[in-house]
Amino acid sequence: MTPYALVRPFLFALDAERAHELTLRLLVIGDSLGLPHPPPGGGRAVEVMGLQFPNRVGLAAGLDKNGTAIDGLGRLGFGFLEVGTVTPRPQAGNPKPRLFRLPEYQAIINRMGFNNAGIDALSERLARARYRGILGINIGKNFDTPIEQAVDDYLTCLDKAYPLASYIAINISSPNTRNLRQLQERSELDALLGALKSRQTSLADKHGKYVPLALKIAPDLDAEQIATIAGALRRHRIDAVVATNTTLGRDGVEASPVAAEAGGLSGGPLFEKSTAVIRVLALALAGELPIIAAGGITSGKRARAKLDAGASLVQIYSGLVYRGPQLVAECIEATKV
Repeated sequence: MTPYALVRPFLFALDAERAHELTLRLLVIGDSLGLPHPPPGGGRAVEVMGLQFPNRVGLAAGLDKNGTAIDGLGRLGFGFLEVGTVTPRPQAGNPKPRLFRLPEYQAIINRMGFNNAGIDALSERLARARYRGILGINIGKNFDTPIEQAVDDYLTCLDKAYPLASYIAINISSPNTRNLRQLQERSELDALLGALKSRQTSLADKHGKYVPLALKIAPDLDAEQIATIAGALRRHRIDAVVATNTTLGRDGVEASPVAAEAGGLSGGPLFEKSTAVIRVLALALAGELPIIAAGGITSGKRARAKLDAGASLVQIYSGLVYRGPQLVAECIEATKV
């Protein structure tokens, strides 16, 4: 039995959000012992977005929104970490309870609502971190910013995240911020990506380095919508796409006592839907930009399936809640190519 398997019953006896917070604190405590940082665990290096990843397995955004445990997470063997989603101003997020486990399905429903301490607090914390691996910063808009002014929020975050990030992920696909997914529509998406790409060019000149941009999309898209997004990604020369965020669907978990809770579903039941999006995307993009796969990776076999569908990198989150750090090593081994 793994150490995490021993600890998990205690964590699962707590409210899901309290357990999440405790886990982050334990990671901070573990790192405070002052041990040297180990290199990322195993795997084979791969170049994606012009960056050299030590392995293909990363941490998805959402687990460490504020970068509080980045040094502890850096000890788990990940090839890269993604923090956030972060917004220009601090916000509390949606009312509690807002995080629910579905253990029988290795799934989670959340309606957190971009709860975070804001981009300034994140920037200060990252500047003090010892982690020196590949770091993605996932950016979003404040809940009370009108959708017509969303571009301004993304540009504010981009300006402040740029000096500290290896890449920046643009989150327009959370189901828990009102109207956010509207930004995936063609006209709104063109305006957003055009503004971000222009700002990226000026920031690259200012800072003397090029920081790639990745767009994070929803799984609840039909083939026509995916094709529209793929066209925008190619047209604006975006560097990567993250597929996918959580789903509003409840297919396969209808019998769960919390299935009716509002929010996005992640974990095992999302695997097929998110992988189907990757397949369509891969055909539409024809290799012009890489896909970072997220959604339902609860085993090494599923991580491998994401690569087979057309992804270059994978990210885990919900699977980590159920499997613990063992899942990281298993996915690294399965994605060696």
